[in-house]
Amino acid sequence: MKKTGMILALACMLAAPAMFAQTADTTAAPPSAGNRGTHMVQHRLNYLTTVLSLTPAQQTQVKNVLTNAAANGAATHASMRTAHDTLKTAVHANDAASMEQASNTIGTLMAQEILARSKTEAAIYQLLTPEQQTKMTQLESMGRHGGRGFGGPEGAGPGF
Repeated sequence: MKKTGMILALACMLAAPAMFAQTADTTAAPPSAGNRGTHMVQHRLNYLTTVLSLTPAQQTQVKNVLTNAAANGAATHASMRTAHDTLKTAVHANDAASMEQASNTIGTLMAQEILARSKTEAAIYQLLTPEQQTKMTQLESMGRHGGRGFGGPEGAGPGF
């Protein structure tokens, strides 16, 4: 009886890893810039709908604002990536003039991003009722506003 119990226990120990093994989901598409943008828009819309009780009409309007902002921001984001790559190359080459030019480009692009984020937040704010605007202001003052626009650094804009 002991022998049978030991064999059974050994079999369970050897079979356990196979039972708990997980296979990779090969059917899921790799994330693309378009998918990330769509996901960000939907996430932000869900958050605002939850905390501000957006009406269906407001949800449609806010989604349009966020979708347009994401589409317009894609070009600036690509330019920012290029500028950072240029700066890295200039640093490795110890090319002060190129470092200065790339840094200035990055600064200009950051200013454009902050302005675009601020305009997006202003457009959303205008779609809210006075009660919702009050709630948004309270959330901002508490620091609970679902991030800064599209994920910018603190102080990068009004953010909701």
